[in-house]
Amino acid sequence: MAILERNDTNAVAHLRMNAPERLNALSDEMLAALQAELEHLKEDRSIRAVVISGAGKAFCAGHDLKQMTAGRQAEDGGKAYFADLFNRCTKMMLSIRALPQPVIAAPHGIATAAGCQLVATCDMAVAQTGTRFGVNGVNIGLFCSTPMVALSRNIPRKQAFEMLTTGSFIDAPRAETLGLINSVSENAEADALALAEKVAGKLAAAVKIGKEGFYKQSEMTLEDAYSYTGDAMVQNMLYRDTEEGISAFLEKRPPTWEQ
Repeated sequence: MAILERNDTNAVAHLRMNAPERLNALSDEMLAALQAELEHLKEDRSIRAVVISGAGKAFCAGHDLKQMTAGRQAEDGGKAYFADLFNRCTKMMLSIRALPQPVIAAPHGIATAAGCQLVATCDMAVAQTGTRFGVNGVNIGLFCSTPMVALSRNIPRKQAFEMLTTGSFIDAPRAETLGLINSVSENAEADALALAEKVAGKLAAAVKIGKEGFYKQSEMTLEDAYSYTGDAMVQNMLYRDTEEGISAFLEKRPPTWEQ
């Protein structure tokens, strides 16, 4: 049984974490499997959108605490293992951001600590009704510092800090209000796939420019952001498929894209 399942439908890749007995924890094995698939997807021009979900009763419970405890048995008390673990997790999260395809999380049950970080890292998220989100490490004496990076870039500061310092859960409607997720659904996986199908129907080259620019411009000054995005629009306008898309709109017909 694969720890990470991949099923492709049309131009959408569906990655399902498949370690339900461990609540799909981001174990060494899960991180490696996710990283490998993300590397493949980066080069896969046939895929235009990605959905990440989890099998069993939870989306993802964060890092594997049993593996982390075992790592303490090293002579350095686990220092090298912990550094490597968090570096590998960061690399995986950054790989999601670097993908040319939009990535949609479909959380259910619980998404805690690094599992909540995974939801926050994805470009969009559709949560199952009843899902709870938390960065609960503080409850066991471990502040969720790396999950904080993605969380604090999704929701307002005071609410993020409250979650981080109290270890309290928020429910799906609250997560939607704060901006951690896009919507709440009775069938999150199906609705996330439908959203992915909609995105996959757009011009892939334009979406790639858009995803990269969306994050880059948000970290720039207003003036630099307009300069950067103006250049991006010039580049986009020169695409043959963009010319075709505009012509098709003006001629009231479906576009015929090469990409």
